[in-house]
Amino acid sequence: MHDYTMFAEGDRVLVGVSGGVDSLTLACVLKIWQKKAPIHFDLTVQYIAHDFWRKYGGVADPGESISRQLRKVSLEVSIADEWPINEADRTCYLCSRNRRSQLFDIARKQGYNKIALGHHKDDLIETFMLNAIYSGNISTMVPRQDLFGGTLSIVRPMAYLDKDEVGAIAAGLQLVAVDSLCPLAADTRREKVRSLLQTLYQEEPAARNSLFAALANVRKDYLL
Repeated sequence: MHDYTMFAEGDRVLVGVSGGVDSLTLACVLKIWQKKAPIHFDLTVQYIAHDFWRKYGGVADPGESISRQLRKVSLEVSIADEWPINEADRTCYLCSRNRRSQLFDIARKQGYNKIALGHHKDDLIETFMLNAIYSGNISTMVPRQDLFGGTLSIVRPMAYLDKDEVGAIAAGLQLVAVDSLCPLAADTRREKVRSLLQTLYQEEPAARNSLFAALANVRKDYLL
């Protein structure tokens, strides 16, 4: 939060939640931090609802579960339907871009200047590996990214925490992930990279921290 000056006095912060334990944890942590922070900022939680759950008989609405859990820490959830996507063309990239654009649109229309997302250290490492393996570039998500001439910033307050640490916080807060029900969820490039990294970490436990440190230690003179 301090390294990247993520929040400032008077910020209006939109927290994007997907129903995953990471974003639920972020929402709760920011609510707790809001109470003790030396600055004032507004906090709103936004869930963009896809319609996968409607295609399964007897499956509960994920938005209801998300709302119920976050009410425990006095957070209300704003729910918006996902912008239409041609199901025949749906990919993880297209879906993610569509939901991100929708968050941008909500932030612009409702006057939010920060969007907080629940990505953690492992997400940043995985993105780095994904871009290197599949896109041929060296890049990742960053803890703070200023957009549109600085009028909107994406912040990732949990960027220094690994997934296990986030899981421990979630357990302490009694948060439970809501199933996405996406038919592509278990068969993505990110899942493949995650599996490769887990194999690496089992053999080289220090590799996670080394890879993360490497993202801030780029020796440009030794790149093509």
